[in-house]
Amino acid sequence: MPKTLAAPVLRTQVAHILIAAGSTPAEAEQVADNLVLANLSGHDSHGVGMVPRYVDAVAEGGLVPNAAVKVNLDAGSLMAMDGQRGYGQIVGVQAMERGIARARETGSCIFTLAHAHHLGRIGHFAEMAVAQGLVSLHFVNVLSRPVVAPWGGGDGRFGTNPCCIGVPLRDAEPFVLDFATSRVAQGKMRVAHNKGERVAEGTLIDEHGRPTTDPGVVVVPQSNGLFGALMTFGEHKGYGMAVACELLGGALTGSGTWHRPADTKRSVYNGMLTVLIDPAKLGTLARFETEAAAFVEWLKQSPPGGEADGVQIAGEPERLARAMREREGIWLDDATWAEIVAAGAKVGAVVDL
Repeated sequence: MPKTLAAPVLRTQVAHILIAAGSTPAEAEQVADNLVLANLSGHDSHGVGMVPRYVDAVAEGGLVPNAAVKVNLDAGSLMAMDGQRGYGQIVGVQAMERGIARARETGSCIFTLAHAHHLGRIGHFAEMAVAQGLVSLHFVNVLSRPVVAPWGGGDGRFGTNPCCIGVPLRDAEPFVLDFATSRVAQGKMRVAHNKGERVAEGTLIDEHGRPTTDPGVVVVPQSNGLFGALMTFGEHKGYGMAVACELLGGALTGSGTWHRPADTKRSVYNGMLTVLIDPAKLGTLARFETEAAAFVEWLKQSPPGGEADGVQIAGEPERLARAMREREGIWLDDATWAEIVAAGAKVGAVVDL
């Protein structure tokens, strides 16, 4: 039966599995917190449904428990770091902590992070920055089975390659724009497939390059052993942004780009280019705060239109989802829960609620 679980219960169960897979209790708790926060934020694609893949990635040696970020270059406001195939929820936070400290000191920091295992929801890192009054920009590529087709192409050639921008707002919740350059995240297709749902037209092509609404074409191999592919958002514009994320997050960081046939490995690697700016040291803080507040207020004064109930800014839907799911619990479909239980069994962790 589908389950609705309180966030603390889910955190405990996930941490239990990750400890059995080789993580220290501290690491397991931090990863579990991050995954559950994604669920709470309404991004189930980056939540606890990733646990089975993480367990498999550890078993195949692609994900290294208890790894720490390594600093390869420290040149003032320019830093280069390597995640050493550790949990992205760990090495990503470590890299951000170093970058934030440097930006607070010098006014800005540009850093690269290479070879991190799945970083999860990139908005988490932007939230770390805006909490310290910093603007942040993140460009990320994905090294895994290529699931997104280039504009004009008929098969997957790259990943969902997210982009994220965080902007602090005076006396208000921050602007946190976090989006995949595919029309939807790959994980959302896994969730839809597990629920037995169809998806919107224009989202997918099948293994023959034809439009389809069946999310299974990018989740399980089709009759010919091939997969379909996701489409980029905004046609050629999203495609251009996806390529930019591959070049900046993958090539510039030294983490690598995808240019080989697909394989069946379960590991997912991310490279991330991050830019952090301290408005206080830029000398425009007062004007920035005034103009940003005035513009957001101007937006909110627009009357409701179309199918929306009113104007929101990026970050609001996630905050509303957190409040609701903290009260009502996190719903998991049968297939996702069964996969989590099976992942625990693989490492000898009994999950039974």
